[in-house]
Amino acid sequence: MKISLASFPLLSLMAYAADTNGLPPLIPAYGELPPTFWEQHQTQLIMMGFAFLAVVFLLVKKRLSPEARAVLPPEMVARQALAIFQSAPEDGKVLSEVSQILRRYLVAAFELPAAELTTAEFCAVVSSHEKIGAELAQTVSSYLHECDGRKFSAAPAAAPLNAAVRAQELVDLAEKCRAMRRTSGERRTP
Repeated sequence: MKISLASFPLLSLMAYAADTNGLPPLIPAYGELPPTFWEQHQTQLIMMGFAFLAVVFLLVKKRLSPEARAVLPPEMVARQALAIFQSAPEDGKVLSEVSQILRRYLVAAFELPAAELTTAEFCAVVSSHEKIGAELAQTVSSYLHECDGRKFSAAPAAAPLNAAVRAQELVDLAEKCRAMRRTSGERRTP
């Protein structure tokens, strides 16, 4: 379609007459918006989140905590440790280990001080302790001195000491002493 020059002024009038800048008709307004899920349940969600974190924390803590080991009586610990050395050849290291096992047993069984003591000091503590009888104290002292003599001796011993077996016998003797003390203590209590 060709537009002539005469129709050109009409065109501007037509454009002016057309209402191009008018607003479209408005749609009706929305009603009030309902609250969102978060707005409705905010307190419960926060409390559930903390409860979930607490359960996770307790589960992780239980999972990572070490299991409680059963505490064995000192005589059982000593017997198990001495069983290892029953067939071992007796050298300075074995004699040292066996005498240390016996010392640890005596410290635990008779509630002796757990300090590092020389053999002479340990024997003095054993002989002065009221729960250990004089006979047991003398036997333990002579055994520990004999072990020390063989440990530090330059000449090899003629006959084996049977250190683990003798230490086991001393543990048995000490257990008899403890049992007698318990029964005598029970008779005095009533």
